[in-house]
Amino acid sequence: MDYRPLGNSGLLVSPLTLGTLTFGGDNGFEKTGKVDVTGAKRQFDIAFEAGINVVDTADLYAMGLAEEITGKALGSKRNDIILATKGRSPMGDDPNASGSSRYHLIRAVEASLKRLGTDHIDLYQLHNWDGVTPIEETLEAMHHLVASGKVRYWGTSNYSGWEMMKTLGKAELHNLTKPVSQQIYYTPESREAEYELMPLALDQNVGSLIWGPMGEGLLTGTVRRGQQTPPNTRQGDGWPEPYVHDMARAYDIIEALVAIGEAHDCSAARVCLAWLKDRPGVTSLIVGSRSEAHLRDNIAALELTLTESETRQLERLTRPAPLYPYWHRIVAGMDRLDPAEKPFLDGYAETIRDRTDDRSA
Repeated sequence: MDYRPLGNSGLLVSPLTLGTLTFGGDNGFEKTGKVDVTGAKRQFDIAFEAGINVVDTADLYAMGLAEEITGKALGSKRNDIILATKGRSPMGDDPNASGSSRYHLIRAVEASLKRLGTDHIDLYQLHNWDGVTPIEETLEAMHHLVASGKVRYWGTSNYSGWEMMKTLGKAELHNLTKPVSQQIYYTPESREAEYELMPLALDQNVGSLIWGPMGEGLLTGTVRRGQQTPPNTRQGDGWPEPYVHDMARAYDIIEALVAIGEAHDCSAARVCLAWLKDRPGVTSLIVGSRSEAHLRDNIAALELTLTESETRQLERLTRPAPLYPYWHRIVAGMDRLDPAEKPFLDGYAETIRDRTDDRSA
């Protein structure tokens, strides 16, 4: 297993993380899966044997039930792995049972510790930006939780680029504990993270944990053009995510993943993970499975090597459109490009050249 540093920390994590969104299946999460304690134990055994050393959950998943199942299923193996969870989401009707205030975060961490049956959380992540609480208050709360030993490291989730930079900058200004990671959505179909979040990860040495790397079931091969999606899947059962900008384009990407999978005698899901795990800025892909077979297939992606031609085909097919100011830097012939942006600007430059050639023809 090729372990990777989690951002600017000494923590080494596996390129795959076991997610627990499928645990519980209650309180509005019935469509994600219904893995119970026995099923969770089996998934942990398979994942840990393969070398996966991170388990990711959240208080929001099944409104606490996923954390309870995770804690019971881990049992004596708790201290053998890195346990990550998330808080900040609304956990009740009380207006203070949400957000990143000192009041809520400390209570949320203590509640997660009880549900998980542990005395500390290795990585605590703020599940979304709080646009009301002053960032200084949030930072002081997280600094306190780390200093108390209840949390070892902390990170963010679903922040925009400016929100993450504000968090890092204010932490440095006030000499408070910085987040070491960001948990973000990033797939071959949805590469918006490359505009700001991935360059930020490279420039600021922030670890990137990728949730929904297979588009929450969209890119597994169960969703196909002209075919009915099986009802026993998340996408076939009315799950509202992900938001797809262009379904025709998404179908093209799915068909390419399927075709490459057929060439390697494997699933489209495995191809998707194999391509994504080595993208610039990616630390670990979070995979959540309903079954043992799905989990084993996901883990097998670590052994799949795509050809240079296949890798380039997927990159070109899934490349996001050059947005301002990126296209302007290329068209204007700007020098001194930032190394954190260059892996992504190179693709934009190729797209712009192709478009220019099309107009000239």
